[in-house]
Amino acid sequence: MAATAAEAPLVVVCAALIDDERRVLLARRPEGKPMAGLWEFPGGKLGAGETPEAALARELREELGIAVAADALAPLTFASHGYADFHIVLLLYLCRRWAGTAVPHEGQALAWVAPRRLGAYAMPAADAPLVRTLQDYLERISG
Repeated sequence: MAATAAEAPLVVVCAALIDDERRVLLARRPEGKPMAGLWEFPGGKLGAGETPEAALARELREELGIAVAADALAPLTFASHGYADFHIVLLLYLCRRWAGTAVPHEGQALAWVAPRRLGAYAMPAADAPLVRTLQDYLERISG
């Protein structure tokens, strides 16, 4: 069944964590979850009453065990995508500062990826415009 306009879109916040080598962290969705095996930017659903920044800081703490301050998150872009049974809005933030080492806490694999190699990782369709915008941004700041 196709999602209808009456259904609220699913809002998901995600982070392009960028290390000192300008690599981006991707997480692979574990078996048993929807879209298992696909790579994505770490993050998760916006909870009731949460700001996007608070939700993203919470998700990064739960998923990766890192602490991120709200002022370390810079909004970069968003994507809106309709799947067969729901509509998703992805909010992508840049993050270059965090405390701790990213460690998978939910059974996901992690990979630090050079921006030019992001397209080599199978990702959900909704992520495609995020990847292009992130690559363009990182290319501009490195050149």
